Amino acid sequence: MIARMIAAQRGHLFCWVPVVLSIGIGAYFALPIEPSRPVLLLAGMFSIAALLAATRVGETLGPVVIAVALAGAGFGWAGLRAHQQAAPVLSFRYYGPIEGRVVQLDRSASDKLRLTLDQVVLRDVPPARTPERVRVALHGEQGFITPVPGLRVILTGHLSPSSGPVEPGGFDFQRHAWFQRIGAVGYTRTPVLALSAPESGAPWMAVGRARLRLSLAVQAALPGQTGAMAAAIVTGDRSALSRDTLDRMRDSNLAHLLAISGLHVGLLTGVVFAAIRTALALVPRVALRVPGKKWAALGALAAAAGYLVLSGGTVSTQRAFIMAAVMLTAVLADRRAITLRAVALAAVIVLVLRPEALLSPGFQMSFAATTALVWVFGHLRLLRQDGWPRPVRVVSALVLSSAVAGLATAPFAAAHFNQSSTYGLAANLVAVPIMGSIVAPAAVLAGVLAPLGLADPAIWVMGKGIGVILWVAGAVAALPGAVRYIPSAPPVVLPLLCLGALWLILWRGRMAAAGALPVAAAIALWVAAERPALLIADSGGLVGLMLPDGRALNKPKGDGFQALAWLENDGMSRDRAAAFARAEPWVGDKTMRFSMDPATIIWVGGRATSCDGAQVVIASRAGGAALPCLRLGPEELARSGTLAVAMTPEGPRVRATRAVTGARLWNSEGRFDDPSAQIHAANTIAEALEAALRAPTTRLASRDQ
Repeated sequence: MIARMIAAQRGHLFCWVPVVLSIGIGAYFALPIEPSRPVLLLAGMFSIAALLAATRVGETLGPVVIAVALAGAGFGWAGLRAHQQAAPVLSFRYYGPIEGRVVQLDRSASDKLRLTLDQVVLRDVPPARTPERVRVALHGEQGFITPVPGLRVILTGHLSPSSGPVEPGGFDFQRHAWFQRIGAVGYTRTPVLALSAPESGAPWMAVGRARLRLSLAVQAALPGQTGAMAAAIVTGDRSALSRDTLDRMRDSNLAHLLAISGLHVGLLTGVVFAAIRTALALVPRVALRVPGKKWAALGALAAAAGYLVLSGGTVSTQRAFIMAAVMLTAVLADRRAITLRAVALAAVIVLVLRPEALLSPGFQMSFAATTALVWVFGHLRLLRQDGWPRPVRVVSALVLSSAVAGLATAPFAAAHFNQSSTYGLAANLVAVPIMGSIVAPAAVLAGVLAPLGLADPAIWVMGKGIGVILWVAGAVAALPGAVRYIPSAPPVVLPLLCLGALWLILWRGRMAAAGALPVAAAIALWVAAERPALLIADSGGLVGLMLPDGRALNKPKGDGFQALAWLENDGMSRDRAAAFARAEPWVGDKTMRFSMDPATIIWVGGRATSCDGAQVVIASRAGGAALPCLRLGPEELARSGTLAVAMTPEGPRVRATRAVTGARLWNSEGRFDDPSAQIHAANTIAEALEAALRAPTTRLASRDQ
């Protein structure tokens, strides 16, 4: 039976290569303790041995052995890639002069311009301990210089290591920074000053400066947010986009139009391909003598490569270029361009180049949408549509593609961003055709005419199209109930969902229906998941108590990023004022006193000097005499990370963030000789809190009583 099942998959097994690679890569990132280099090399040797053995085990077991080998290769390569990206990480808080070379400009979550610097120099910090890259947000009065790639600058600012997840199972910022070789993040409130003119040595710097000049030129031709969006589409520079514009685009499910991704590269290559093929077909002598389709594919491939360089070569653009290149190469080889094999090959290339991309929302959403579209339209190709009028076919294809892409990416958007756009399909049905039929062709035409000084009409047309898209985004985002907030999914949900959906799509035969089981299990786990009853930040300054009407926060300001992340993960509006209002009955002067039956907890905005009848005291400042109750201050919480308390029928259960993230390369403690000590310390604090919460006490009244 197994032999027949595997035989039925012949010709379709390549599509499983990125799946099993992803299983190995995911296994590496899921480990609680960093594997040693010998273990990673052993995994690689095992993979090679398994591949050699696959040729001798026969056709039945051969694919299974190859799958195991590929999973081992994914595991080993992900680990070696993590070691390859090793760079110094700042281990303390730093304040003082920061010197470095600008390599990237973007915007922070607080809507501030942000610089990424390399060749960093810090006062009294030896080169061996100095981060290779730092990222600094610019607050206060700026504008004395125009930062460009290659410019060497100096500033006075604050730096600290990247923070860990805001709660157990949350997004790991330390891991994200590690793979970007960013060893510290911070901010400055003083002006940034230029030390020297931009360097002209490295080609990427010249490209970066040209990209910035083009961005500024586009913004000058199309002022306001229209120009900012045009610059983002053409060059990938999103530094001029306001937080309000980003929020409206996200709430209307049009944010994907801002990031240079598969849609943009697809539109560009499609416009160039069609233009070249049409131009060749208009000249009969040429059309009869040259393969117009292949020449058009070469031109489109060159345009995509130029767009990759011009847009800064971000990860999302690289991924989109690889997918487009695979499909255009298929055209050159007289193969069908849009197939699941082409998608699988693009995924393999991306995973080999950047195995860490597997964890990114961009990778997951991009390949989810592409895989679903190819699968659905592959089945529709079998249906006869000859009798349908062309306008009906065009409109139905547009509606169906938007619906399929939206449905395929919805779980990932909900899991990563905790929200779903109610009217996103309608917004995309209006905005995407405008992007494809007006904005993209006008942008290509403007690029062709710019050297001749004739680009103004095309830029004007592009601006009008972008203006309509921005209006659609604002109108849709302003509708009542435009955004639905969704609680975070347990970590196991997305892997289950992906494996089930891929089984449904890739498996041939009746057993494909078995993929519905993990999909149903993932949905059931997500629906049944409950948010923590209590969250205690690793700084000791923020506490969040879950009430029937939402989470209550102990203070109206401070720890802003963590507070908003908690509310998002709860599936609630990011209304900090409302969250604090819910806590006011328990809040006093820099204190918060509440009960989690049978224990009483006090939060103190400062140093804790007494228990005051509570079993647990949380303090935002360290120090003080020993107390008979459990005191959790910054020192203890730094070892545990954010603590999450869940109320179960068996009693309270406490999870420590540092125990969940484990001891890995990207954790500063992960480089100790005994990496399990970090996990043990975090679990010890979690167990102490769990024991204290089970202690009997008298329920205390609120402040108003």
